[in-house]
Amino acid sequence: AELEYRVFPDGAATFVDHEIADGWYLAVNHEAPGGAGGVSSIRFAPDGTVVGAQSICADTSLNCAGGATPWGTWLTCEEWDGGYVWECDPTGAQKARRRSGMGAFAHEAAAMATDGRFYLTEDRSDGALYRFTPAAEGDLSAGLLEVATGDAPGSVTWVPVPNPRPKVLERACRHQVRGTIEFDGGEGIATDSGLVWFSTKGDDRVWEYDTESSQVRIRYQAGGDSTLSGVDNLWIDKASGGLLVAEDGDDMEVVVLRSDNTVEPVVRLPGQDFSEITGACFSPDGQRLYFSSQRNPGETFEVRGQFRQHPPA
Repeated sequence: AELEYRVFPDGAATFVDHEIADGWYLAVNHEAPGGAGGVSSIRFAPDGTVVGAQSICADTSLNCAGGATPWGTWLTCEEWDGGYVWECDPTGAQKARRRSGMGAFAHEAAAMATDGRFYLTEDRSDGALYRFTPAAEGDLSAGLLEVATGDAPGSVTWVPVPNPRPKVLERACRHQVRGTIEFDGGEGIATDSGLVWFSTKGDDRVWEYDTESSQVRIRYQAGGDSTLSGVDNLWIDKASGGLLVAEDGDDMEVVVLRSDNTVEPVVRLPGQDFSEITGACFSPDGQRLYFSSQRNPGETFEVRGQFRQHPPA
């Protein structure tokens, strides 16, 4: 049976197919409102042929970005004030499960750092940065949700959110704790080696949080004369150390931010005004780049190439 590909493709990630050697899955969010969102999963053979596709999450709203877990599931995030995180199986063998402990707020993205905690962004002009500590390793059914307080740039102190699942008319998570740091439009998030990177679209920044020192700093200021403008989804290519940044608008590029903070466009999508680039990620072998143009009404692309010919700086 064919899958009807829903509109507004957004955050995405690839996953190794453990049943077919060298095969993989691509999980893609759909940022559609009114229960029309969800996640599509596309299955690829080792030669890149599409051999299957299915919906792995449905009846959700405004599925924006998310993040992959180390155990091979996809966290899809609902971006509305009562939105949740849903844990999805790229193979479709398990039904999507709502992870209520990760809070009800305008979720954007999630990523697990080396400290075993998940860090979560919130797409609001006064959005907070959260972290979720699972009660049991590898199990997201329960845990502690905290919010970042202090100064940015500066030192972060984590404080538990008193009411992680506020009902309508109750105080939003980002407004419950005095001293909560306001980040202007939290977007993508990625982690590696004890560092957490996340983007904020309102001030066009990529931030870096160090889980060991509890310090947050501005890693990169985009806009102005920079090639990079309109920071959005993030993807860390751990093999090269490069951070892929998808642009929301500007000249519709996927840009690599290297470890020395030099930037270089990887791909540009012309003729797509009033859209945004979303879901940039590599296939597991690093030879195929996936990304979407979210609107008009939304298309997902694959580009083949030698993307890792430049050694990490």
